[in-house]
Amino acid sequence: MMRPLSPIEPAPAATTAPTRPRRTRAMPQAIAARRRRGVAMTVLTWIAAAVGILPLFAILLHLAVGGASAFSPSFFTRTPAPAGVGGGGMANAIVGTLILVGIGASLGVPIGVGAGLFAAERASTRLARTVRFVADVLSGLPSIVLGIFVWELLVRPAGHFSAFAGGAALGLLIIPLVTRATEEMVKLVPSELTEAALALGFSRSRTSLLVVLRTAMPGILTASLVAIARAAGETAPLLFTAFGNAYWSLDLTRPMAALPLQIFAFAQSPYDDWRAQAWAGALVLLLLITAMSLIARAVFRARTRLTARVGGRLQPDERSIPR
Repeated sequence: MMRPLSPIEPAPAATTAPTRPRRTRAMPQAIAARRRRGVAMTVLTWIAAAVGILPLFAILLHLAVGGASAFSPSFFTRTPAPAGVGGGGMANAIVGTLILVGIGASLGVPIGVGAGLFAAERASTRLARTVRFVADVLSGLPSIVLGIFVWELLVRPAGHFSAFAGGAALGLLIIPLVTRATEEMVKLVPSELTEAALALGFSRSRTSLLVVLRTAMPGILTASLVAIARAAGETAPLLFTAFGNAYWSLDLTRPMAALPLQIFAFAQSPYDDWRAQAWAGALVLLLLITAMSLIARAVFRARTRLTARVGGRLQPDERSIPR
């Protein structure tokens, strides 16, 4: 007979062998269905990527074919030829575009970064909400409206068109895009970094500039490049501000040529040479934007590599630490 258990002794644990899930006929079918769905989604993803990249290659091919006949050394060294005369180039428009974009970037990027940093760091204040609202409104305005505003503000009082007015119009296009992008990038910075800097004795302004802004700099740089690229291809604001110039001009207080204006004028002309130069100018404009993006990314990578190298040198040698 089994000895009865006392109320103090625990009951012996039941030892049962682990049971394996039954393999039914539906399991291989479910696995096969999941694999088919996975393959189908992978194929759809590749198709979506190809559809997204295909227009870019189509544009590049179309620009290259249309402007190949106008590409020559004189295109980059000479001014436009008179109507009906072969040859000529867009040297003045290329230089003018660089000057106008430089003015716009020097005005728009610092203001946009500062406004976005303020809107993120003081998000609950009334002024920050006002900055956010104004940036949203400006980013939705047509570019021609900004051109008319700058014409009324700068061109009309001066009595003539100017390159500085064109750069200011492009700067107004850049400011709202950089502002909103900077705000979103700053919000992504972990709050622990800010708290650590404040705990080390950094002031609030120094923390924002040296810790928060530097951490968010990659995203801000990318957004700034997108904003500059959009401004570089705008034509409508320049019609009311820079106006264009068929001759060399580096005077910021006078009308200045630009690639979008030259492309706009040549594309609607009845002359084959001018239309070919319009295609070539569009290709050059695209290449200039690509070059700016590549140079900025290369500079940022070099800076990041240098910072990491210097930071590694400043670390104490583990062999010199007493154990």
